[in-house]
Amino acid sequence: MASQTIDLVKNELPLEQETVVFPEEGLTGLVLVDIINGFCTVGAGNLAPREPNRQLSRMINESAKLAKLFCEKKLPVMAFLDTHQPNKPEEPYPPHCITGTDESNLVPALQWIENEPNVTIRRKDCYDGYLGSIENDGSNVFVDWVKNNQIQALLVVGVCSDICVLDFVCSTLSARNRGFLPPLKDVVVYSQACATFDVPLHIARSTKGALPHPQELMHHVGLYMAKERGARIANEVAFGALNKP
Repeated sequence: MASQTIDLVKNELPLEQETVVFPEEGLTGLVLVDIINGFCTVGAGNLAPREPNRQLSRMINESAKLAKLFCEKKLPVMAFLDTHQPNKPEEPYPPHCITGTDESNLVPALQWIENEPNVTIRRKDCYDGYLGSIENDGSNVFVDWVKNNQIQALLVVGVCSDICVLDFVCSTLSARNRGFLPPLKDVVVYSQACATFDVPLHIARSTKGALPHPQELMHHVGLYMAKERGARIANEVAFGALNKP
């Protein structure tokens, strides 16, 4: 029944994806959204997976490859890390990614980027990295990063496809549309390097306060909503000419 429902949704809400080729001369930035232990490492916290997950593993592998490529090309990278104070809950979710814990740190496959000069790390205390980049004086670390690096295209990857990735993409597109993010033109979400979590219906029914969250379905919906807001959804990304075998 679950697979039939997913097929029905995908038929009713078809998601056309594309190959996106970024120019070799730069002006492309990479945003890594919440690829941290608390969301991606088995057993790492209240919102971490309970067992290995193929979608999450693919997301980590693809994101690490992209991070390496961007660092080799010395292109700008921003990594958002979900980080919360213990006395400030984020409803409706249980406490997670508390500051000072390993939950709020990058997964092992990405920890090396902390020492790269082209990488900006931003710890945020909300779903949306755009809002989470606002400083007390009203400035915005993400906005300044786009402007200072003269970023024209943004490649977004991470978790969760339908929550933090989607919220960040929607805010970024709204800001772009209002002229707050020059010279940004394109926001690209790479589907193979995004993931979300899985809470089957029978688990949600037996867990107080839980909502059903079928992984494949919500991943599709998150990407669909991002495209509906104006993002480009890519199932393949490359720099320069794309060489097909």
